[in-house]
Amino acid sequence: MITNIIYLAVFLILAFVLTIAVKAISRGVEAKQVLKEEINHEQINENQNKNLEVISQIKELKDLHNKGILNDDEFKKAKEKILG
Repeated sequence: MITNIIYLAVFLILAFVLTIAVKAISRGVEAKQVLKEEINHEQINENQNKNLEVISQIKELKDLHNKGILNDDEFKKAKEKILG
């Protein structure tokens, strides 16, 4: 009888420990996914900022070209430098 009570207690403790372990693992997996999503969003934002910067520089070059400050060759070389 006492051994059955001990087995029951051990089983309940084991079930409790396993429950805690499963919760911890699932939280870790969720945290890792959230971190990956945040990193992806940051990379997307960085890429968008770089693209906006390139567009701005090309617009400035186009304005200089339209004003006659840059000739066609200079404009093409500068644009290739920005894009390349």
